[in-house]
Amino acid sequence: MRSDLQLGSLLGSGRTADVYALDGPEDGAWVLRRYREGYGDAPAEAAVMEHVRGHGYPVPRVRSAHTRTDLVMERLSGPTMLQAFGNGLIDPRDAGVTLARLLRDLHTLPPRLSTEPTVRVLHLDLHPDNVMLTPTGPRVIDWANSEEGPPGLDWGMSAVILAQVAVGAEPLAEPAGAMLAALLDGNAHEVTDEGLAEARRRRAVNATMTAREVEVLGEAEELIRGLLS
Repeated sequence: MRSDLQLGSLLGSGRTADVYALDGPEDGAWVLRRYREGYGDAPAEAAVMEHVRGHGYPVPRVRSAHTRTDLVMERLSGPTMLQAFGNGLIDPRDAGVTLARLLRDLHTLPPRLSTEPTVRVLHLDLHPDNVMLTPTGPRVIDWANSEEGPPGLDWGMSAVILAQVAVGAEPLAEPAGAMLAALLDGNAHEVTDEGLAEARRRRAVNATMTAREVEVLGEAEELIRGLLS
């Protein structure tokens, strides 16, 4: 990792990492994603991103990832899907349809490591705050949780994330439910019992979850199964 990177303004913060602008003379097209202590594997994340990008999947370009915590990647223009919804630029159904298309497209790509025919690259955190709506189309960010495995787990994870919001008391509950319904519409066969159960288990033991988010997992699963029936 270059030691002379000049950090600019903080562009965004998630549960495990912060994203900074870079202010060096040649750095305007790049940002630094820096994981907090105990999180992240930037080289592994970069390898997955470059693999899927090489197969035409819409992700930011990677410039470097020489330490576990620091990933320098392309600076994208445009809001996240969540921001766009908040600004009235996209409706919940269109958001859910776009998420479903991004999952389907990802699962058509060959895995990077596995030779098993049923295994695919999984994002495992695909939700509206991890999709940026750029002038050239949606781009998927935050590949920290990516693995290779059965696509049903990826569908289950996205469904559970949306359902946790949909059954909550937040203002986004109703639109999250509409996004979930659109995600699953015509795609019920993609969500497996095993994938849904594993997604719920992983969310329950995720250290970034609040007590309330864990508490509503049962209700979230009921909502998903009701939409699938």
